[in-house]
Amino acid sequence: MSQAKKKPPIMKSKSKEEVNKKALIWIGSVFVVVVIVIAVLLIIDK
Repeated sequence: MSQAKKKPPIMKSKSKEEVNKKALIWIGSVFVVVVIVIAVLLIIDK
């Protein structure tokens, strides 16, 4: 009987990279939103 080949742990590292990518995108988008909100408040304040 042939045993099913085990997949190498490449999939785990790929999923970790994907999670890190998503986290970076979230952090970046939140930072951009905060900067836009501060800019709008400064413009309204004048």
